[in-house]
Amino acid sequence: MKNRILVLVVGLCASLSFICCGGYRSGGAHSGLPHRVLASQGVNATPIFGGLVMVNGDNDTIARVSSLDPGTSPGFMVASPTRNVVAAYDSSSTSVDAVDTARESPLGTVKLPGPTTSIVVPTANATGFAAVPTATINGPAFQGAVEALNFPAGSLTTIAVSNAQTVVSNSLGTQLLVFSADSDNVTVLFPSAAIPPVDTSCYDNPANPAVCVIVQDARLSRPVNAIVNGTTAYILNCGFECGGTLPASVAVFDLGSLAITQTVTLDAATMALLNGSTLYVVGTPLANPCPASQNTAATTCGMLDVLDLTSMQVTASTPITDGYHDRMDLTTNGQLFIGSRNCTNIGNVNNPSGEVRGCLTIYKIADGSVVFPPDNGDVTGLQSFTTRNVEYVAEGGQLRVYDTTKDILLINDFVPLGTIDIVGYVGDVKAIDFF
Repeated sequence: MKNRILVLVVGLCASLSFICCGGYRSGGAHSGLPHRVLASQGVNATPIFGGLVMVNGDNDTIARVSSLDPGTSPGFMVASPTRNVVAAYDSSSTSVDAVDTARESPLGTVKLPGPTTSIVVPTANATGFAAVPTATINGPAFQGAVEALNFPAGSLTTIAVSNAQTVVSNSLGTQLLVFSADSDNVTVLFPSAAIPPVDTSCYDNPANPAVCVIVQDARLSRPVNAIVNGTTAYILNCGFECGGTLPASVAVFDLGSLAITQTVTLDAATMALLNGSTLYVVGTPLANPCPASQNTAATTCGMLDVLDLTSMQVTASTPITDGYHDRMDLTTNGQLFIGSRNCTNIGNVNNPSGEVRGCLTIYKIADGSVVFPPDNGDVTGLQSFTTRNVEYVAEGGQLRVYDTTKDILLINDFVPLGTIDIVGYVGDVKAIDFF
């Protein structure tokens, strides 16, 4: 996620705005734009730095140059549900920089004790949580923690969780589900009860249940993520794909009783998207050949399973691109964008003499058909809009604009090649105003 060369630090001051429900617009803010999108621009060449580029979401143009640059090589970003807080992870310094989007000003920076791939900002408060699998607790014998991030103070509280890889929060930030690498357990944290600066409730034996509950259940098989809906969490069991002993599945987890009520076996499960009573679940099963109907040189395919939560039945299954799936987004006109990393790349997008295929799949909900856009590289960011039939896709370090009425690159005077011209490696993309 840290790559290439410069870019002018285009944007946060010009990129931030919005506060809360009701669709606040930024016309009166410093940027003066109603629909702003942030693209993280990572570089690895010093003394030239990256930053957050602000894009005008109405016409796909880079809006302006700003002097506000969180970190030197920002990669993935997370936004609070109300979009008043955006946090960007800088892999070059293992720090997290947060911005107040209403004031278009920095909130603060917190230095992590190691790298992370999972951060959540669960509420409008300037507080986040990061899973740091290599954090050292009380000497080298124990590694892993969830770090509670206080951005205004620039401080953190360490909660020991062995090999913590992914953190998911309920809507209030009062309950965290933590998934650890190569584990069949789920750790439930109650962060408000943690004692700073280091809480060892999960490290202690027995664990302190006021802070930490370790859920053990024979139906769990390498759980890696969850989708929280009210008082229910749909835990994704990666299963065989992640070295588990059971097939992939979705486990229905009651957040009140901290108990699994049922499971549904699936083809694979590393990422999911909830739309009403339908859960779309994706992953890559082991030794899963692509069907002949796809006419592709790729020898392995991932799978999309459509789970009806009312009947708890799988209603459709479709082969998709392979790789480790961790990005999904649904447009208002029913196009499900699915992204993965470390997939099988076919051909060369810069020299398309034959088949070109990468880590992106577009699934059409209306008829169940799929599109494999001719592009290469990891998909690291997806962003749809409600006012336009377009999808921003960060793929292979480029920021593409897709026309979701045709599922092809949008070509016009502003994006003649279907790509927003950002120098550097685009690692993520987030809209920070409600469209």
